[in-house]
Amino acid sequence: MSALAAVLLDMDGTLVDTETLWWAATEEVAARIGHRLTAADAPEVVGRAVEDTAAHLVRLTGTADADGVATALTAAFQERVDRGAPLRPGAGRLLAELAAEGVPFALVSASPRSVVDSVIGGALADVPFAFTLSADDTVRTKPHPDPYREAARRFGVRGAACVAVEDSPDGAASADAAGCTVLVVPSLLPVPARPGRIFADSLEEVSLADLRRWIADGATASGPV
Repeated sequence: MSALAAVLLDMDGTLVDTETLWWAATEEVAARIGHRLTAADAPEVVGRAVEDTAAHLVRLTGTADADGVATALTAAFQERVDRGAPLRPGAGRLLAELAAEGVPFALVSASPRSVVDSVIGGALADVPFAFTLSADDTVRTKPHPDPYREAARRFGVRGAACVAVEDSPDGAASADAAGCTVLVVPSLLPVPARPGRIFADSLEEVSLADLRRWIADGATASGPV
């Protein structure tokens, strides 16, 4: 049996309802360069880093300026986030429970630092994260394992002693590869079931006791809460 060492939480679509803002920002930028965003684009947009979505739009439209598209996406998203991003159901209660019980927890996001800081200063103000990681803080971001490995390293623990809370396929893949037990609360995209993944419809269904139990049990089989 293992003890829960830390909880690592994704931001967009998990703690705050920003995935819809990201979709709207991508829709706006795509239209500017001649592409109408549809559901077929979702795997290249939802839960993806700015550079990945920009590369997707460049492939579709033949636009030569990938850096310009990435800059436009960041600006359009930032503008929306700055107006306010509401918390996802159950997020505030779970964060308060972690803080009250003294469980170490951190934010692990694939968004740029400017967006993370905007949300931390808004919807997540006064939440006592041990630290926050953005896409700018590791060489590679999600779906690579680097963000979750770095978070575990900063806590001085193994990934296997951490529960990662995610909403997207790329985020879940990142946490899987870092060895974490993964709680998936899907937002806009379905996430496939795999060993080590546990699913909930909402964070309202999840307690600290659940997180501790999943680590102790090893989360060897996927399934619902």
